[in-house]
Amino acid sequence: MRIRCAGPDAGPREGSRMLEALGLGPAEEAVYTALMARQPASAQDLARRTGLEYADSARVLADLAARGLAAVEPEGGVRGPADGETGNPPARYRLTPPSVALAPLLVEQRNALHKAEAAFSILAEQYRSTAAHTAGGVVEVVVGVEQVAHRFHQLQSGAQRELLVFLVGAPIAVPREDTDSSESSALERGVDFRIVADKGYLDGHDVVQDVRAAVMAGVALRVVDSLPLKMVVADRERAMVPLDMSDSGGEPSAIVVHRSGLLAALVRLFEKEWDQARPMYTTASGVREGTAADQQPTGEEREVLALLLAGVSDRRVASQLGLSIRTVERRIRRLMDLAGAESRLQLGWHAARAGWL
Repeated sequence: MRIRCAGPDAGPREGSRMLEALGLGPAEEAVYTALMARQPASAQDLARRTGLEYADSARVLADLAARGLAAVEPEGGVRGPADGETGNPPARYRLTPPSVALAPLLVEQRNALHKAEAAFSILAEQYRSTAAHTAGGVVEVVVGVEQVAHRFHQLQSGAQRELLVFLVGAPIAVPREDTDSSESSALERGVDFRIVADKGYLDGHDVVQDVRAAVMAGVALRVVDSLPLKMVVADRERAMVPLDMSDSGGEPSAIVVHRSGLLAALVRLFEKEWDQARPMYTTASGVREGTAADQQPTGEEREVLALLLAGVSDRRVASQLGLSIRTVERRIRRLMDLAGAESRLQLGWHAARAGWL
């Protein structure tokens, strides 16, 4: 099938195929949209408007009619000029209303997606249950700078809900600027990002501004005097823990831990350190640690709080302030941390007492 350069009445050009997802190819969409613009129309009319050959236009119309997307104009309808070969007026077509004709295609596509998602879930569960019988299914060993960096980025870029991080020592396999890029991408997706940093990590002057920028972007950061290990946990489904380089001949190496009792222990370790850590907040020149009592909410957090106390839902708060719902939830959780509150009612009481509004 060949498509010539179309005239001014032509349908959409290749690249604007909005109906492709419903199973219509470029020629079918061109005929469909041209017919929508001016109907009834014959194959010859549509060939002129779309740039298709007459035979191709007729074939596409017949196919659309067979699929219930178009119908031949009834006998009493407006007829076109006589066909040169047969002397009979050419068949003229009208579209079937899209709400009637395209809805089954949409349902079919949606059902196919649901089946694919179900198959994915079954296969993933089968893999986990099979792999659970072997240590290799729970723990992977990754060796080498490129391999470690690749798995780290996979972990962070694949996170959909939550990232839990222990920061210890200087980066080895993943440069700090790459880490910052991954953090920004995760925050933009609305991922809940919590970091516990070893105090020694924050002592480096070259990290202060990066840390301040991360906190201002929405990363929840706390500090402790020391941590037992460096790690990142994604969605409580996978974790990555660097290994001692002496165990791999001097090359950077790490283990990737999949869902298991070991992973549950790592998550529990994070939550324990998080609860005992000291919150960090921004200053004009950097970040400073302190207790929750001496911190103040930011201007944006005060806006969220004001709407919240006015009875506005989280989703409407996000809409009014131009934020994602996950960002609003992060702001609310930080406010509750600042207030030492366990409920929103307690948060409102503390806000009034502390003069936050």
